[in-house]
Amino acid sequence: MLRSPFFYFILVLFLFSCEEKKTINTNKESVRKEALSLRNKAIENYDKQNFNTAFDEFYKSKQLYENLRESGKKDSANIGYILTQMAAIQQVNGDYYGSKETVTEALLYVKKNSVYTAEINNRLGIADKELSLYDDAILYYKEAAKDIIDPVQKQIPISNIAAVYIQQKKYDKAITLLESLLNNKFLKNIVKPIDNATIIDNLGYAYFKNGMDDKGLFLMNKALQARNEFKDVYKSIESYLHLADYYAKKDIHKSNQNALLAYNTATKLNSVDERLEALQILISNDHSSQNSKYVQRYFTLNDSIIKVRNNFKNKFAKIKYDAKIEKDENAKLRLEKAENLLSLQKATYLRIVFIIVFIFLVILIAILIRYYKNKNRAIEFKTSYNTETRIAKKIHDELANDVFHVIAFAESQSLSAESTKENLLQKLDDIYGRVRGISRENNRIDTGKDFIKSLKDMLSTYNTNERNIMVTNLESINWEIIDDIKKITISRVLQELMVNMKKHSHANLVVIKFESDQKSIIINYTDNGKGAEKSKIAKNGLQNMENRIQALKGTIDFETEPDKGFRAKIAIPK
Repeated sequence: MLRSPFFYFILVLFLFSCEEKKTINTNKESVRKEALSLRNKAIENYDKQNFNTAFDEFYKSKQLYENLRESGKKDSANIGYILTQMAAIQQVNGDYYGSKETVTEALLYVKKNSVYTAEINNRLGIADKELSLYDDAILYYKEAAKDIIDPVQKQIPISNIAAVYIQQKKYDKAITLLESLLNNKFLKNIVKPIDNATIIDNLGYAYFKNGMDDKGLFLMNKALQARNEFKDVYKSIESYLHLADYYAKKDIHKSNQNALLAYNTATKLNSVDERLEALQILISNDHSSQNSKYVQRYFTLNDSIIKVRNNFKNKFAKIKYDAKIEKDENAKLRLEKAENLLSLQKATYLRIVFIIVFIFLVILIAILIRYYKNKNRAIEFKTSYNTETRIAKKIHDELANDVFHVIAFAESQSLSAESTKENLLQKLDDIYGRVRGISRENNRIDTGKDFIKSLKDMLSTYNTNERNIMVTNLESINWEIIDDIKKITISRVLQELMVNMKKHSHANLVVIKFESDQKSIIINYTDNGKGAEKSKIAKNGLQNMENRIQALKGTIDFETEPDKGFRAKIAIPK
């Protein structure tokens, strides 16, 4: 099956578009891999407590994911996760206001009522708790608990609510909440002892603060034992601090022991807030000369922490500022690039549209030319066929019978008689004359310089003693600028009119007047024959004329009535 050039042109455009799309997708995939690699490195550094490095890597990864998201890739979940991790690092460094801002931004990228929103609300609760906004913290923890389906994970924000109640000295509320968690039969079967250690420790501490010392001490020691058994070193700091507070008014020595254990463990883990809390207990317990040592250590550590946290806050603010400047510059560059690309695309699309329209017009013109050629060829064929049919009919009607009669005459008469011979010769001469007339009607037409003479000669053959043919203004036409096909058509059409007149009209006066304007040659034909009703005119001869004239995009109109002659007006474009 042959394909048109238009088909191959569209195919090339399609392949080019696919290749361009493939290149863009490859570039996007490369950026996505780089963003994922940075995110994974940040997670590793976070686990190693290399918080500053992790924060930088998280931020760079976030920027790459945002670029992918703007270009159509759906990486919202990754951006939401990264922002919550960045907020956690800010909280480690004491930047609680900054963490709230970061984690609130994460809400734009995560699915509502999911584990992501639970983590975000939990982080907001932690920030407000540290900022002493206890009521707000409780609201966030409750929202976090609503979005968690896993009953074990749901304990975390509920336990955090109890911790806030303890901070508010609402010990009864804390005890009720923590007891409900420990006494949950379903949770007892699926929760590991180490997972309950925080709940047990907080419940024991709440008992102690609410005046139930023995019951509180038992639970706090039980929680510490579980933490040491499972080597949960970080959580053991909280147990030591609670026990140090418990013994502060009962046994200073044991209080100091637990406070020092908390301090040393926190120092190893670089947990500065717990170190400060342990030093506060030691300072309040010790009124000896050693007190100044703890006081000095406390102020040195506190100043160092404030400096580090301020540096981190400044660093984070600078990162955001630099990122905003870079984003603005990138946005400006992208805008300029987009405008240039748009201009280039417009020019390309205009060229493509022009080429497509041009090809379409070429194909349309080719189709129209072929259509009109076929149409003209069909008209010419039909005209030729009609002419041949008319000649055959004329020979049959006018000559065949006469020839037959001549043959019969020759067979039946004696040719020795002079009168018979002359009669036979006369009949043969008459047949010969009519054959010459038919031949003259259909012979080759001279379209050269003798066209006018040839046309006059053809029309004069229809002149008789009883019929007068008048031709006017024939020489007024500039026949040299008229092409041969039109000359032949005019000659044949006039011949058809004369034959039609001779056969049907029996006119004794025929007037043929030639006129010319800027666009057309106009021929007015009039005879004074018997005419006929227009609806009853035999169409054979007229149809043949109409076919010839239509092939040249000309027109023919005729008028006739009984006993009022026949008129025709022919217009043929020059």
